[in-house]
Amino acid sequence: MNKQSIKDAITKGKAIIKEGKSKAEAAMVIFEALKAEGKEVVIAAFVQGATLTEKGAVTYWYNCSRKAKKAAAKSA
Repeated sequence: MNKQSIKDAITKGKAIIKEGKSKAEAAMVIFEALKAEGKEVVIAAFVQGATLTEKGAVTYWYNCSRKAKKAAAKSA
């Protein structure tokens, strides 16, 4: 969690929450920024950046990964 890219993603997520937007929007921004990282790293970033619980973060990770795969399939 010390990489600058991870810190930046967490900061972006917190900013989205502060703007009054949804946790799902914050999670998607974090997911897009960290999709090259492992699942555990992304989930930990969700907890910190999107104010999710550990269990909620796992669910959001699953939903974000499905959404990203669907988007990739459409553009391919």
